[in-house]
Amino acid sequence: MGSAPKYRRGGGRAGGRRRVGGGHRAGRWCRATLAALVTGAVVLPLSAAVRPQTPAPAPARLAPLRASTLGEAYAANRANAAEAARMAAADHDRDRAATDRHLASPEYHLLHFDGRGSGRVTEVLGDLARADRIAVLVPGSDTSLDTYGRFHAAAAALHRQLARQAPAGTHTAVVAWLGYETPGTVSATVTTTGRAEQAAPRLRALVADLRTVAGPGPRISLLCHSYGSVVCGRSAAGLAVDDIALVGSPGTGADTAAGLHTRARVWAARGGDDWVEHVPHLSVDLFGTSVGFGTDPVTPAFGARVFTAGDAGHSTYFEPGSTSLTNLARIVLGETKAVTHD
Repeated sequence: MGSAPKYRRGGGRAGGRRRVGGGHRAGRWCRATLAALVTGAVVLPLSAAVRPQTPAPAPARLAPLRASTLGEAYAANRANAAEAARMAAADHDRDRAATDRHLASPEYHLLHFDGRGSGRVTEVLGDLARADRIAVLVPGSDTSLDTYGRFHAAAAALHRQLARQAPAGTHTAVVAWLGYETPGTVSATVTTTGRAEQAAPRLRALVADLRTVAGPGPRISLLCHSYGSVVCGRSAAGLAVDDIALVGSPGTGADTAAGLHTRARVWAARGGDDWVEHVPHLSVDLFGTSVGFGTDPVTPAFGARVFTAGDAGHSTYFEPGSTSLTNLARIVLGETKAVTHD
């Protein structure tokens, strides 16, 4: 997303930095940077359109999702992934074929699979039908079938952490939701809410499906990373979830947590080594497009419950043994008094 203006450390971590050189100059710099990114949107879609795409079948036709049809859905999506692997191999795309083949193996439980384009996958770790606590991971930029391994690793790390921290008799499940076309980190789309607007109805539909399968009782938490927090921000209003945790967030598109219009508790954290703290937190209209995502979620002005993420970098919030992962598991389990704060 480009480099950021330099800061001097002020009082606290949240909202205590002062910009060098004055607000007007920094504001002009931010707007010039964002304008350049939006201008790039004229070129990037055209260049992307001519790139060849690996062929894949249409998604499997599934019965309405219920606890009793989960096994059927998993089997159908594994079969679809296997067919996608065969088609990718015939097209000489060995990397995509290997990914699809891996997802077709019996240990993967897929609520949804679509191997076309950048790919869509919704994976379940744990027993969804019996779960008392459900975490939904919403990824950020540059997440696709081609990079799915690292997203799965984050979900698996959280699943293991929940198993370690959960009280006896508590059943947990993690849903890794790659249900939208994520923007590229170096692209104009990552500075606007366009992809998030497209993703929001799909995330709402997923939560509705989870409530159908697991019932009204389980706690559902959205864990939203990077641009995924923009998706969660656009989906939050009226959504039947208990907690929304924003990590490595560039903003949500709302000025305050109250502006998300959700009954869920809203949490936010940023690690000490996360470069996103240098992203300009503003929202401006350029060329008829709203650019930027507004208030920094870890500042007092936003009003979220800010929790400790240690020295996490932008891609390490789910690192096994990390402070951030421990606190995220506490949020999912509803152990809110145990969450540590900065």
